[in-house]
Amino acid sequence: MSVRCKPRRMGGFSLLELMVTVAVAAILFTIAVPTYQAQVRKSRRTEARTAVMDLATREERYYSVNNDYSDSALQLGYGAQDAAINNLTIGNGYYQVSVVKRAAAPPKLAGFTVTATAFGPQLKDTACQTFLVDETGTQTSAPSTTECWN
Repeated sequence: MSVRCKPRRMGGFSLLELMVTVAVAAILFTIAVPTYQAQVRKSRRTEARTAVMDLATREERYYSVNNDYSDSALQLGYGAQDAAINNLTIGNGYYQVSVVKRAAAPPKLAGFTVTATAFGPQLKDTACQTFLVDETGTQTSAPSTTECWN
């Protein structure tokens, strides 16, 4: 008597199961990646806020000693050359800072404005392109002040 064995079915995934898995993964990917990139751009705003506040503090320190504001990189402790701080790339290269000294013109006193402007891939952060601080400590940004300084 001979025994016949049934052929075994091969284990694994069918093509349909594989295609459903790939489709689900693609949908998750298209949702997750832009959300992740938006969060990364939002986290880089800290770099700009820190830079403008640091420069504003340096301006006030310089004013307390010299009774005048400066826009000189050397006088404010940035770099070795005595040039104006104009589009100086800071940190990881996502923002450029500038300092504009304002001369006294009655009825206004002398002052300054420190500006950090988005640069490179950070330009996609359309909610917060520019951060500003002046001599009174007023923090503004463009286009949305409420979201950017939080």
